[in-house]
Amino acid sequence: MEGGGNLSMSNNKLPPPPPPFYFQSSLPPPQRPIWQIVMVAAIAAGVQFGWALQLSLLTPYVQLLGIPHKWSAYIWLCGPISGMIVQPVVGYYSDRCTSRFGRRRPFIAGGATLVAIAVFLIGYAVDIGVDTGDKLYATTKPRAIVIYVLGFWILDVANNMLQGPCRALLADLSSSDSTRVRTGNSLYAFFMAVGNVFGYAAGSYTRLYKLLPFTKTHACDVYCANLKTCFFISIVLLLTITVLALATVEEDIYCPDLNAEERGGDDRKVFGKEMFNAITSLSRPMWILLLVTCFNWIAWFPFLIFDTDWMGREVYGGETKGNELYTSGVHAGALGLLLNSVVAGVVSLGIEPLARVCGGVKQLWGGVNLLLCVCLGMTVVISKIAEGSRHSFLTVDGGAATTLPPSSGVKGGALTVFAVLGIPLSMSVSSNYYSIIIVIVIVIVIIIIIIIIIICFFFVFNAIN
Repeated sequence: MEGGGNLSMSNNKLPPPPPPFYFQSSLPPPQRPIWQIVMVAAIAAGVQFGWALQLSLLTPYVQLLGIPHKWSAYIWLCGPISGMIVQPVVGYYSDRCTSRFGRRRPFIAGGATLVAIAVFLIGYAVDIGVDTGDKLYATTKPRAIVIYVLGFWILDVANNMLQGPCRALLADLSSSDSTRVRTGNSLYAFFMAVGNVFGYAAGSYTRLYKLLPFTKTHACDVYCANLKTCFFISIVLLLTITVLALATVEEDIYCPDLNAEERGGDDRKVFGKEMFNAITSLSRPMWILLLVTCFNWIAWFPFLIFDTDWMGREVYGGETKGNELYTSGVHAGALGLLLNSVVAGVVSLGIEPLARVCGGVKQLWGGVNLLLCVCLGMTVVISKIAEGSRHSFLTVDGGAATTLPPSSGVKGGALTVFAVLGIPLSMSVSSNYYSIIIVIVIVIVIIIIIIIIIICFFFVFNAIN
């Protein structure tokens, strides 16, 4: 009996039974051929082609619909807002997707479809607006504006749906091979540059609509028809690349680990605690770095949104309401963005050698921020020179004063600023700091956006009353 009692106590102290056995192969997954990584990375060219058109042509276009210049920037709030909401949500559900088509491909297909719908709404906003009641020659077309804003928001949501799963699929195809991961990221960046170059080139060409003459209608002038044609090319390019990639690249079906799911809540608590500790333990130099990065992007975004508009209004002296001079300036601005992308792509390949020449990444980063300040300051100088020379280029044609385009020197100076800005842009998007910086910058951006939204509601409320 005594021995039996000891046996019972020893049984009570036995460790719990092991969890159910799941067979997992110790062999690494088969390495995918490099052409599959190239196919997925090429989707970035289609996405960036449309993004280049969005940056170069849509700010002027929205003013043609009747939205005042000072309000057009608020439409661009959809970019950071949709990015903060859509990308984390899509990433969460993509990581846990058990579809027979894979984890990433359903989201990539859905994003490409939404891009096509959004681009159609943006391109045909004027036609649909006029057909549903907008007056053809009215200064403001409210129905067209609603359709345009809807398409614009869908486009930003769709772009965020595409980019995250594309990068994740590249990582999946790399099979945890760090060399292949770097290769995939490099290819993705390369195709982004290709998409930028071709997108800005398409936006700078003033007669592209002649490829698709049906785009010019009674409601849609030459500028609008060019925009439609560019977006049609964007749809064909993106859908072709996406269909080829999804048809030729297969994914492994995701089988969730039940034990990992049970531990998910604890992991999230640990992550939240680690992030809070990381934020509170940042050193003073790190906070200074984050503050400079924050101001860096505050400086960048007004230029990225209004660069082609600046060329049309300030450099060329045009007016937004169907003015040919303004349209020429917008296309010249798109050419400047093309030069900007080429310079940024070339410089990004030589960041490490440049850092060695400058004495380190810190010195290089500080130098390009000073260069950014100088270039943005030069836009004021060029605007003043263009304004001064514009008064001397007034002729009388049929009794009406006609403003001529700016001189070659003014245009060359403006295009030079665009090109040189590619140097700080390459550093802004290519510098590899600690991952915690990304988290903090996101927090700062969230705070800034909340403040901007509060200010917007305040102005709208005052305008209504």
